[in-house]
Amino acid sequence: MNKTLVKPENITILTGIRWETYQALVLDLAETPSKKLTYDQGILEIMTPLPEHEVNKRLLGRIVETTTDVLGLEICSFGSTTWSRENVKRGIEPDECYYITNETLIRGRLDINLAIDPPPDLAIEIDITSSCLDRLGIYAAIGIKEIWRFDGQELFIYCLKNGSYEQQEYSQVLPILSKSIMLNFLKRRGEIGENALIREFRQSIINRG
Repeated sequence: MNKTLVKPENITILTGIRWETYQALVLDLAETPSKKLTYDQGILEIMTPLPEHEVNKRLLGRIVETTTDVLGLEICSFGSTTWSRENVKRGIEPDECYYITNETLIRGRLDINLAIDPPPDLAIEIDITSSCLDRLGIYAAIGIKEIWRFDGQELFIYCLKNGSYEQQEYSQVLPILSKSIMLNFLKRRGEIGENALIREFRQSIINRG
């Protein structure tokens, strides 16, 4: 029998959910971006993103897009696509995710199969309302090599090594970026316009390039 556990107001947790049920819900809610699903071996988390969540995810996304543009790198953006692997019974929807190193391997494709294809190189996680699940453990099981996690105050860079994540000061996917550089711009959100902030960020990358 399924039951709902104690949770923040914007998060619902259900237990005893079969893999097939989770997959069906992913399809049913595909056109409902206001609901994010995370699945961990029978436990399903349904989260409704808050405005602060959405604003920060787009700003970090623009940081990725601006950096790769300045450096002349190609990317493939998959947004909050659901990534799941039946063999580990886990699935997750990043706030933003990108192929960068492996972009050429999946360019133009929409039929990504993690059983044979590489996962995204980078995922962005905004954790304003703490998840009840081990999201890093889910990402590790799927094999995404780098996670940027912002909790509203601090930014963390996690790089996958030997099956688990280690905190790093610099991105491995985009080594020109450190967490201190990105955090500085994240904390200035609201001081000036978003486009003005990105223009400053772009110039800072050009100056370091």
